[in-house]
Amino acid sequence: MNPLDRYESLVDDPVAFRDACDRPLPQVVRVNAIKADEDRARRALDEAGVGYEPVDWHPGVFRMDDKPGTTWPYVHGWLHGQEEVSLLPALALDPDPGERVWDACAAPGSKTSHLAALMDDRGTLVGNDSSLGRLSALRHNAERLGVTNLAVTNADARNYSLKPFDFEAFDRALVDAPCSCEGTCRKNPDVLDEWSMDHVRSVAGIQKGILRRAVQATREGGVVVYATCTFAPEENEAVLAHVLDREDCRVVPCDLPLSTEPGVTAWDDTEYPDQVRHANRVYPHLNDTGGFFVAKLEVGA
Repeated sequence: MNPLDRYESLVDDPVAFRDACDRPLPQVVRVNAIKADEDRARRALDEAGVGYEPVDWHPGVFRMDDKPGTTWPYVHGWLHGQEEVSLLPALALDPDPGERVWDACAAPGSKTSHLAALMDDRGTLVGNDSSLGRLSALRHNAERLGVTNLAVTNADARNYSLKPFDFEAFDRALVDAPCSCEGTCRKNPDVLDEWSMDHVRSVAGIQKGILRRAVQATREGGVVVYATCTFAPEENEAVLAHVLDREDCRVVPCDLPLSTEPGVTAWDDTEYPDQVRHANRVYPHLNDTGGFFVAKLEVGA
């Protein structure tokens, strides 16, 4: 079974949804504000003779004619290749310069470096990943992009300890959770062949543990953003429902600069709290992007 069959009842146009999932994903770069602004990046690309087109929903994001990794602005850290829809989690978290921010599942570092840029490279940004091997990519990207406010840790986020730090809680946390990755099928069609319900169930348990720990590690009044690149309610709304039932937090509205659909409140004979409607589902046919899920939680009263 193609797992995308499961979600046709959730989308407004199943034919457009499936057609979009079958098309290759556009190449996209984000201007790295730590090293360059949009005008400087444009001039560099023009001088290099590289074709690009700015997206209409956010400044400093270009769709490229070719792969960006061989261009000199990319090598110098002025640009970073990043799937267009994956800019949403950092924008939703919206960190301020000087804050304490935790990226619980940080490698290879696209969203981490985006957070650093939004923070003006100030404050404390902790990029954690449970995979020691993946941390080399995180460090490499941080160095190329000029990120200096980043501390890198290697731990299981489900039982993450703040003992190494001189503070008791983060102001904000991002959980870009490991998932079944159905939303990446436009760039990696193999994920559909490798998909299984057993994997969905197993990874959902990990997601619940990481999100609970993120809420616990964030101060009252702080913000946690939960994100996946899957369509599965078992990994999205069900995870939110699990954490809402066990931790002091709530899902709050989150306006994003792309077309989205609300979270679903019922799936497969299971009902979820009405507040999960505030979550954002991004389907490939809505914006010609990959698929994504983003939810913003406020901690405490």
